[in-house]
Amino acid sequence: MDGRFGRSDLDTLPKLLRERANILGDKVTAMRVKDRGVWQKYSWKDYYDKARDLCLGMVKLGFGKGDKISIIGENKPEWFWAELAAQCAGGIAVGIYTDCQAAEVKYFLEHSESSFVVAHDQEQVDKVLQIRHELPLLRKIIYWDPKGLWGYDHPDLVSMDQVMEEGRRFGTDHPELFDNLVDQGTPDDIAVICYSSGTTGLPKGAMLSQRWLVEGIRDWARVDGWDKEGLEYLSFIPPAWATEQALGIAGGLVAGLRVNFPEEPETVQANIREIGPVVFFYGARLWENVNSVVQARIIDSTWLRRLLYKKFLAVALKIADQKIDRKPLGSWQRLQAWLAHHAVFRALRDRLGLSRADVVYSAGGALSPDIVRFFLAIGIEIKLFYASTEMGVISIPRRGRIHPDTSGTPMPWAEVLIAEDGEIRIKNRYMYSGYYRDPDATRAKLKDGFYCSGDFGYINDDGQLIVIDRMEDLKTLSGGRKFSPQYSEVRLRFSPYIKDAIVVGSEDRDYVTSLINIDLNNVGRYAEANHIPYTTFTDLSQKPQVINLVREEIRRVNRTLPEHARIRRFVNLHKEFDADEAELTRTRKLRRTFVEDRYKDLIQALYNDLEEIAVEAHVTYRDGRRGVIRTSIHVNAVV
Repeated sequence: MDGRFGRSDLDTLPKLLRERANILGDKVTAMRVKDRGVWQKYSWKDYYDKARDLCLGMVKLGFGKGDKISIIGENKPEWFWAELAAQCAGGIAVGIYTDCQAAEVKYFLEHSESSFVVAHDQEQVDKVLQIRHELPLLRKIIYWDPKGLWGYDHPDLVSMDQVMEEGRRFGTDHPELFDNLVDQGTPDDIAVICYSSGTTGLPKGAMLSQRWLVEGIRDWARVDGWDKEGLEYLSFIPPAWATEQALGIAGGLVAGLRVNFPEEPETVQANIREIGPVVFFYGARLWENVNSVVQARIIDSTWLRRLLYKKFLAVALKIADQKIDRKPLGSWQRLQAWLAHHAVFRALRDRLGLSRADVVYSAGGALSPDIVRFFLAIGIEIKLFYASTEMGVISIPRRGRIHPDTSGTPMPWAEVLIAEDGEIRIKNRYMYSGYYRDPDATRAKLKDGFYCSGDFGYINDDGQLIVIDRMEDLKTLSGGRKFSPQYSEVRLRFSPYIKDAIVVGSEDRDYVTSLINIDLNNVGRYAEANHIPYTTFTDLSQKPQVINLVREEIRRVNRTLPEHARIRRFVNLHKEFDADEAELTRTRKLRRTFVEDRYKDLIQALYNDLEEIAVEAHVTYRDGRRGVIRTSIHVNAVV
């Protein structure tokens, strides 16, 4: 990290942006975005000018200190400009996921008391206009992509270009105003409100201060070695999530990451390969998807490639196990590793866009140790770190000390306490500033000065933190025998044929069962290769061959479990879990209580002697229409 940007007086993101623009100006690229096949560059001066003009334009429109601005759109420079513009004015940014429906958008705008909205395009503007009459505090809707909006005539609607133009004129008339606004910022100012995933109820707005974003990320970058100016980073995880606030928004300003934006969500993989990011983040579900794609492509490849892959992977996994155990490699093993890399894994890493990846992260849910071990074998250390919006970053595996089952050792600024009941409790120098408009919920999370995480875990003899499951998700079978559903679920998702799973059991039941979502793409390839005709997802999921395929995957996981925790019966669900149906959060976490209640009749059938059950399920289509699926699905035993 350039020492010029680590000064203690640069204690807010706006001050850092101004300093970078003053020192680096047009000489260094701060961000790039792919637009119609061409990478458009923005220097640090461009970044500063856009945020300044937008800030002053918003101030002229009435935006002031403490006001909230909600931002809904894809990862683009405009999102970053809007957030920094709000913070420069002393305001607070609120992120909203792009796939939220109008009713969800209304909740976030209403709860956060947002007076301004920045929306990406016509789709997002339409959502806001649909609920505009229910939001008396809302004053302006600013959009940045005008396509499809030329004919709109609404008094609250204004383009970002227009606001910036007004800001430039306003700045000319008030030349000292912007610097005065930036100078008034303090580390304790609330910078952003990130809403929780809502797995246990309505989302809560966690307030993050400038200290959380500046000092916390500065220390993280130093410890983990991405404090070198100009390292490439691709921004594609939603900025509504605190992880992207840390890596993309704060990481660029604090550590000097060069932030790149994909052309479209569908081009992320191609853009990753093109950029070759050095600092890289995938959520747990994305790593599972990548693993599934790799396994599927190997299955589809030629017999020679499959043979080479199988032989070299076996060698690489043995070497990975030695690294995990921190045993030195002999000369022959180093040669084998070199041959495996050049014969197979170099090309594989290039295809995945990970040829230059050096600091690689995962978070946002448990990740199968099999996946961590697999990627370590091909030369990629996935650091499954333990953190949350409220707690900040707590523990991270250190370089060369990756263990598939752990989240590494606690960071120097964090204190970890394991309570008598096994709950992980935290003290951290960089904590959130409480839940917005909910002081009771904030107080309820504290006990003896420690934040109660709600997670169950322990610290092993090596000082590494092991997170088992959510306290509320640990299950007890009859006779008092306990098991962790998450343990089985993450290992089931390691299979290329299983996209999602929920493992079920309770005190009044003797054994464990599961609801399975097949992976349509990979199971579809399997069906085509084995000449199995099918018409729909539902039809494919109930084919006898597919049921047997899933049964074998469950048996694989059962072999790692104690007898009482093994899955005895399962069904292949007729539909995928869907965030629009409230079965998943917007970050793809399972809403366990909701799902178990929704499928309670089906779960009960798993504990009866039924072999088939008729189901009826409500579905919500992308355009908001609702429909009903009626079908019969098989109840299957795992022998």
